[in-house]
This record gives sequence, C-alpha cells and structure tokens, in this order.
Amino acid sequence: MNEFGIKGKNSSIASLGLENVSAAYWNLNPAELVEETIVRGEGMLTDSGALAVDTGEFTGRSPKDKFIVEDSITKDTIWWGDVNFKFDATKFDALYNRVCAYLGGKEVYVRDSYACADPKYRLNIRVVTEYPWSNLFANNLFLRPTHDEIMNFEAEWTIICAPGFRANPAIDGTRQHNFTILNMTKKVILIGGSGYTGEIKKGIFSLLNYILPHEKGVLSMHCSANIGKDGDTAIFFGLSGTGKTTLSADPNRGLIGDDEHGWSNEGVFNFEGGCYAKCVDLTKEKEPEIFGAVKFGALLENIEYYENTSSVDFSNISKTENTRVGYPINFIHNAVEPSVGNVPKNIFFLTCDAYGVLPPISKLTTGQAMYHFISGYTAKVAGTEMGITEPTLTFSACFGKVFLPLHPTKYAELLGKKLTENKVNVWLINTGWSGGAFGVGSRMKLSYTRAMITAALTGKLDSIKFETLPVFGLQMPTECPDVPADILNPRKTWADKDAYDATANKLAASFNKNFEQYASAANEEILAAAPKSLVKA
Repeated sequence: MNEFGIKGKNSSIASLGLENVSAAYWNLNPAELVEETIVRGEGMLTDSGALAVDTGEFTGRSPKDKFIVEDSITKDTIWWGDVNFKFDATKFDALYNRVCAYLGGKEVYVRDSYACADPKYRLNIRVVTEYPWSNLFANNLFLRPTHDEIMNFEAEWTIICAPGFRANPAIDGTRQHNFTILNMTKKVILIGGSGYTGEIKKGIFSLLNYILPHEKGVLSMHCSANIGKDGDTAIFFGLSGTGKTTLSADPNRGLIGDDEHGWSNEGVFNFEGGCYAKCVDLTKEKEPEIFGAVKFGALLENIEYYENTSSVDFSNISKTENTRVGYPINFIHNAVEPSVGNVPKNIFFLTCDAYGVLPPISKLTTGQAMYHFISGYTAKVAGTEMGITEPTLTFSACFGKVFLPLHPTKYAELLGKKLTENKVNVWLINTGWSGGAFGVGSRMKLSYTRAMITAALTGKLDSIKFETLPVFGLQMPTECPDVPADILNPRKTWADKDAYDATANKLAASFNKNFEQYASAANEEILAAAPKSLVKA
C-alpha cells in the first residue's frame, strides 16, 4: 500500500461513525485500486488495460430514489415535487447509523478529492466506498488534490457509498431498497443499495446546483465547454442524442469539460476532473478521443466481450444501453488544465427536432434564451423496427431537470442576467430533420452543423442578414459559409408549406403546454418569448 495506506487516519473514520471498520485504505492510487478489485473478484482487465466491472442490479441512476432531507435549510428553498423528494431528518439519522453498522467489520476505501476547478469555489469531498472500484471512479471523476494538499485535507462534504446495504422501506422511509440522500445540514450524501457509480457523480452535481446559484451567484450548468486558441469560451447544452459530445469535441479547441460547469463573474470552470462517457457503439473512427481513453486507469461499466476474448464488444448492449467509461480528463489529449475558461462568447442550445420545424441555426434574444433554457427541448425517434415513426417530444428543464434542487426559473433568470451583462451570443442549433419530419425529410448533415457552429464561433455571421421564422420568432441567417442557403429557412425546405405550418403550430402548442408548469414563476421577458401559433386569414 502507498504512504496514505491502511488505517492512515482512523480518527477521521471514527468521526464519521465508522470506527468499527476492519481496515480503511486511504487515497490508494489507481493501480492499487485496480489490483484490489481484481483480487476481490469484482472486475477484470480488458485487452486495452481498462478495468471492467458490473454495477449489479442498477446500470443507471434511479431518480425516484433520490431524496433531500427536509430541514431548516431546505424547507423553503428546495423545489419540492416530482424531482426533489422529501426525507425525514430523524429517519436519515437512523438510516445513517444502520449503514455504518453494516460497514462495521468490512474494509472501506477512502478518497480525498474536490469539485470545482476554480479555487474560489472549491468544495472538498471525502468519499468512503465499500468497493475499491467505486473509489477508482471517484478518483477519475472528481478533481485530485496534490500530495501536500492531501496531507492537510479538511473535508467539507462526505459521501458514503455502500452498494451492498439494502434498505427496508418500512423501517427506513425509502421507496425501495436503494437510495441516494442529500443532507444539507450534516453535509453528507448517503448512497446505498446501488453500485451504479453515476449516483456518486450526480449527487455532487445536484449539491452544486443548490450551493452555487443559491449561495454564490454562480450559474451551475449541465453542459460541455471548450476554448479556442484566442481564449474564447463556448458552451454546449443538449440532451442525449443531440450531438453535445460530438460537436463540443473540436480538435482545434481545448476541452474544458464534457458535462458539468459553473459560470461565475470571472469565467467558466469545470466541476469535475474527469469524463463519464457513454460507450455504446464506440469506435476509434467515430470517437477517437474517447476510444483512446479506454486504457489502464479507466473504469468500464457493464460491457460485454467478444466471445473467448478480453476485447470489449461496444455494440453489445445485452446488459444495458447505458454502458459507460469513466476516466481522468487528462486522458483526452486536448483537455486544458486547470479546467477553466473565460466568460463565454457563444452558447449553443442543441436540439434534435425530428419534426423538421426549427432552423438548423438561429440566434436567440435574451428572453428566448431563457425560455428555451427552461424548455430544454429535443425529440427522440422511436425504433423503426416495429413500424413506429412518430417522434417523441422530450422536455428537460435547463437540460437537466432531474438534477435541479431549485425552481428552473432561478437558473434561467441567472442565465439572463449573465447574458445581458456580458453580451453573449446564444444560438439554437437543430441537428435533427430538414425538408419534412422524420419519415419524410432527412437528417441535417453533421458537416453542415459543424460549419454553422464554426461560423458562429469565428464571427462570420455577425454581418449577415437575418430573417424571422414565424410562430417561434427565431432569427435565421440568410447565408452561412460552407452551408447551402436553401436549408437555412426550414419552411422553404418543405414541399408542402401548409403541412409545415400545421406541424409548426403543433410543436408550438407542445412547447406552451410544457411551459405551463413553470409559467407562474416566470418573468414577463421569459413569457413573451413563447411561440405564437400561426393563424391564417
């Protein structure tokens, strides 16, 4: 074991109620955690050197089993409802003691780490895990203190992760046997019953989504961010399937981070020290950066192998479609360290509009930016193998509704304030259909989307004439370098203009229906940006 090894800081373990563990392994390096995992029979090395594990029953997050303790801090500030579920403070104390008793006599793995690459907002985190590979995940995804920082480390928050502990809902007050619970007063995140490591990552993200906007005036964002050679920062928001990872991975720009960021008065900073990438159908040709990161030190979850080999079959989703790989951000060659950038010059909202209504690129006013930020729209196409061709609308507030402890309008208003103060360009990018809805039109070419983003980033759209799209009121450029002008106005790409108008009205009605749940808390500028149905004489 290394110099921070076994039972290195028993007093700290005791202060957490874990004085009865058989051994506490502190800050083991990746090689030691890999070795521990293999010796315990909990994982194996693939031919690329990455450690592969199965997370067990849960291969994804369980949003219905994420709770926040209701107390004097949270009672009147949390957006309680179908995203944030209340948990009784007394029940939490009892459950915490039961988890500590469960860990008694067991070996545990302790990781000192932190979130937020900007030192002004740094949050020190101590992660105590039942399994060594969970600790490897924490090492990879959180920011890693230096040797000297570890020797003088004081944790502000603690995560205790015990996948083998199963709650009894009748006794513990949980919904079922798994749970993730945030306690703002005791500064503890308690995880049990699930080995899915994403609960660790998203527990801290949910916490920062509370602390930073509510206490620090920092906008927390579920987005990727990159930076150009001249120091211009760009932010990319988008739900799954919109192209966020692909479009933010630009060989000509440095990667600040791929998932979670804060926007302060000084600039943008990554919350994390790593990436947690989906790896279904991963190939070297399609995503060379991620493929190259699947090496020793990386953690693969719930993958399958080609028969009689240790080579990963990334197309095999027999366990889950949510196969993942977690790795330190410096596994990506163009990652910038520290993971910080200037105040953004351009923000991109990515949507895959399978109805073919929205323009491939449009510029948003501040009010429209706040409205579309709250809406968080995309449309997913159902599998065609059963003949289902109707797209499914998806709205996720602020492009990450399930991680929002505060009401979505709080984040949108903070976004609007920062846009106004810094004169930031906000672009809505449709990576979906053109010339008709799914089944009639065709998917926007990736090369065109890249050209439009490049034009926006380099200021080549600044002097271009814009026209207004009816219903949604979006400003569309009439020309763009390396993009055919005839695809920039979606209505003009439809052979049947009446069908376009009807579809636009239908989509607008869906936007307005979804927004009803937020309207009472939205200001006039946001409400005025809603789409207006087209009424023909």
